[in-house]
Amino acid sequence: MRLLLPMSGLLSLLLFCSLVALVSARGSSRSRSSKWQTLSGNAPMVIARGGFSGIFPSSSYNAYELAVMTGSPDLHVWCDVQLTKDGVGICFPDIRLNNASNIDQVYKNKRNTYTVNGVPVEAWFSVDFTSTELASVGLTQSTFTRTDKFDGNPTIFRLEDLPILIKPPGFWLNIPHDAFFSQHNLSMRSYIISLSRRMVINYISSPEVGFLKGIVSQFRTRPTKLIFQFLGRDVVEPSTNQTYISLMKNLTFIKTFATGILVPKDYIWLLDNSLYLQSYTSLVLDAHKEGLEVFAYTFANDAFLPYNYSYDPVAECLSFIDNGLFSIDGMVSDFPVTPSATIDCFSHMGENDTVQEKTLIISSEGASGDYPGCTDKAYAKAVSDGVDILDCPVQITSDGIPFCLGSINLRNRTNAVELNFSSLTATNKELNITDGIFAYSLTWSQIQTLKPVMFSPYSSEYSLLRNPRVSRDGNFVKLSDFLAFANNASSVSGVLISIENAAYLAEKQGLGVTDAVLDALSKVGYDNQTSKKIMIKSSDSAVLSKFKSNNSDYELVYAVDEDVRDILNSTILEIKKFSHTVVISKKSVYPVNVQFLTGDTTIVPKLQAFNLSVYVQLFRNEFISQPWDFYSDPYVEINAHVNYIGVDGILTDYPATAAKFRRNRCLGYKDPPPYFAAPKAGDLVSLVAYLPPAEPPNPVLTKEDVDEPPLPPVSERHAGTNLTAPGPIQRNDQPTLVASTILIGIISMLVAALLCWV
Repeated sequence: MRLLLPMSGLLSLLLFCSLVALVSARGSSRSRSSKWQTLSGNAPMVIARGGFSGIFPSSSYNAYELAVMTGSPDLHVWCDVQLTKDGVGICFPDIRLNNASNIDQVYKNKRNTYTVNGVPVEAWFSVDFTSTELASVGLTQSTFTRTDKFDGNPTIFRLEDLPILIKPPGFWLNIPHDAFFSQHNLSMRSYIISLSRRMVINYISSPEVGFLKGIVSQFRTRPTKLIFQFLGRDVVEPSTNQTYISLMKNLTFIKTFATGILVPKDYIWLLDNSLYLQSYTSLVLDAHKEGLEVFAYTFANDAFLPYNYSYDPVAECLSFIDNGLFSIDGMVSDFPVTPSATIDCFSHMGENDTVQEKTLIISSEGASGDYPGCTDKAYAKAVSDGVDILDCPVQITSDGIPFCLGSINLRNRTNAVELNFSSLTATNKELNITDGIFAYSLTWSQIQTLKPVMFSPYSSEYSLLRNPRVSRDGNFVKLSDFLAFANNASSVSGVLISIENAAYLAEKQGLGVTDAVLDALSKVGYDNQTSKKIMIKSSDSAVLSKFKSNNSDYELVYAVDEDVRDILNSTILEIKKFSHTVVISKKSVYPVNVQFLTGDTTIVPKLQAFNLSVYVQLFRNEFISQPWDFYSDPYVEINAHVNYIGVDGILTDYPATAAKFRRNRCLGYKDPPPYFAAPKAGDLVSLVAYLPPAEPPNPVLTKEDVDEPPLPPVSERHAGTNLTAPGPIQRNDQPTLVASTILIGIISMLVAALLCWV
């Protein structure tokens, strides 16, 4: 097995985007009818590990049923076969029953210690129970990041009942512990051979050479394929006493008893210790030369994906099946809906493919999922990703310079606390911020001495970091430079300028942020052009009213700053006085209870009936940001809002994901396939036996909620108002931020893509 594409010495930018650029470049040169680079030339297969085990407990009836309902037409369901004391096969994901069931509560005194692969293991084992006894044991979710609300209700059932209950297109039986059952006088070989006479088994896999060699003669003339499963590189295979990585070097030997191999993903794409992709190996190409199919396992949307994928599970799937160099023959996934959609909807798709959906893609601090928000790097990435509207949340410095930053509190987005600006730490009760360092306390020259810091919203609780290799890359951007850059970006159709805290800044700090924005727009020439859309967004109706009085050509966007369940007609009529568009939260579209959708509101069609456009925020790729009903898949969530609800635009930290969604071919199908249908809100929660008491319903937005007094005049700024510290001396190598700086970022990304293509 050789290593290919060494990546040492490349810039961090190239390290980050290389895989995505490779897939995109190769995909653009291939047509839908191109032959797949699988061994057979057919599309890769999807195998549902324990059914849809990413949502329901593995190997439960609901898990298998949901997998079949949402999977591809040739979906194969996976069953880890264990044997009971009376020789009956059951589907269960672990030899230790207590790892995925409540057996420790049902049979408290039946724990035992047995040797498994040479290691003593203390647990509850199937060999100590009859199939009848196990029928009363409830299955549970074994992965802590997944919901436990379905635990206990589904029970263990016999393998032979599976085709009667579910009727999936295909069966994949995995035999992980034949040697263990032999020690207990139970013959897995006899059971499987007998079972194969009563039901069609499409694939049988095992990590034990001895088991596969023992049954190969029985299946040479049958359609059943035997697959050898590789475990960890240094794990010793019990039959040969060799490590799995050493067996990998002898594919010719494996071909004598198997038609394919099943490997962990990192046998194909290597990872470094920082969770970045290093290179791909020659394994798939070598195996195909030997006539062996290659399947990969451990696909899960809620796993810690390599940072190169930006938490995009479709991007990961594409790197294994549509990279222009090789394709594996199948994917074993806990979330089969995602590889099913990847194969049909997103494969062989180029950057220039026709946009199937016109919903606006609006950035949130640029591509802030990939680079520190509101930096030149984030904006360049957003443009190269295909964003329509580039956003700038405006803050203002003590010397009146407006610039782009996602928070008025510098602690949230910069390294200000590490420098001697910590002396400016203060609590601002009017802004509801404790121990903050505020943008209005520093001059622009001082802001330029700061380093951006990547905002990772799920880092503290879930350890989900965003692209740590570039967590302090980029430079902050003045509003004027942002506007100049957006004006020169031909693919960008407009800008969204967000203004908050305008009344406070005017009255308490003597800073007129609305006037500063108007001045910047005028100086850059936006008042005299019609090619770019100018949007002004605020949750303060007074801000929008001021802009309306100054220029009627701006698109004014009112942001509802709380989750609501409805908006009164009278409120909508009031909003129309100062706004053309309304931004609402995802929970105002799909209310949730403990991360389950409880239904959908009528807010979007109601606003649209009054000729108001509706944008929804905030879309993120991290699986923890999506309700369970969206299967930890950002594309399912976007699809539900765009195709089912019909929103006019989405605000996202990951414009690349939204842009890829808009180009996918399934949007053009007359009848969407099941893996591309929006889940029905409330279906999953109806299967939950018990939920904690629901929180009070979201409020109704009233006219009083949107009425604001006019902005106060800008107060005189006294000498004592500017509480600035001297700050670090500006470095000689600190670049001046102009639009050309961001343009260089885009050129760098294009060069990276070309290098990856070559």
